[in-house]
Amino acid sequence: MTPMRSYHLSHSGAGLSGLAVREHDTPVPGPGQALVAVRATSLSFRELMVLDGTYVLPVKPDVVPVSDGAGEVVAVGAGVDAVRVGDRVAATLFPAWQDGPFGAEHLAQRGGSLDGMLTEFALVDADSLVAVPAHLTYEEAATLPCVAVTAWNALTGDGAGVRPGSTVVVQGSGGVSLFALQFAKVLGARVIATTSGPAKAERLRALGADAVIDYSATPDWAGEVRALTDGRGADRIVDVAGLLDHSVRAIALSGTIACVGFVGNAAPPLDSRAVFASGATIRSVAVGSRAQFVAMNAVIETHGLRPVIDSVVPFDKAEDAYLRYASGDAFGKVVISHA
Repeated sequence: MTPMRSYHLSHSGAGLSGLAVREHDTPVPGPGQALVAVRATSLSFRELMVLDGTYVLPVKPDVVPVSDGAGEVVAVGAGVDAVRVGDRVAATLFPAWQDGPFGAEHLAQRGGSLDGMLTEFALVDADSLVAVPAHLTYEEAATLPCVAVTAWNALTGDGAGVRPGSTVVVQGSGGVSLFALQFAKVLGARVIATTSGPAKAERLRALGADAVIDYSATPDWAGEVRALTDGRGADRIVDVAGLLDHSVRAIALSGTIACVGFVGNAAPPLDSRAVFASGATIRSVAVGSRAQFVAMNAVIETHGLRPVIDSVVPFDKAEDAYLRYASGDAFGKVVISHA
């Protein structure tokens, strides 16, 4: 058997000291499976939670971490016709979630209860793979499965979606927010971004933000959203920080708040009267289905969109990628190249 290398995390909560590289035999795909030579992986906030033991879903001991990866199909098992050898693919985060609403039957997740993509070869169910846009490199394609699909779901997954001329608020410069900014612009929206400091504000404008609120200088960013919309408020807010009290004050009547994540361990109180008065829909978003991934990729390819990448780190230095991402200084995705 041909040897291969994989990173393994001894247990969730072990931190970087629990991460180790091991060599073992390259697996052979069985019925319905495909073997992917992983060319690149990328980090998101979930990977830091897996490391420090705060991830909300189960993580098995000795897991191969990292949900996001892209590569080339090098072998397929019996009965596989969804992909062929040579296809450039990415793997979905929730392999069982093909389409429709998210349910308990979809909870098994890559890099948690299932082995992830921080490996030279990944054995996966063939029907959990999607073709990546032709113009993207493997490093770019590896950024898509978690944060890009989350952003796409946040903007389109409720059925109503973002309409031309609507106003969308994105928070900060993390992966979900940067993809949400790019997607909202191609969907015809006006985008208001929040950030801290003029340097990041300039980069957000360069990506297409119509207005940027520096919340370090203007803590009442919700009030500023109101001012920028003539008092109406935003039609949709992609809330990645768990600042729902602020988002409710900034949302237009009957608008939508996509609750994507949170920062810190304390959540500010949410006034139920304010929620009722806003008429807002507050929707929890957990990545997205394979069908949403495919639809998103079609838009990426049609518009020639490219992910924002902060840095690319070699496979042998994966710990450095974690440190760069955890620093909070990255603007865009931190990618691990397996080349």
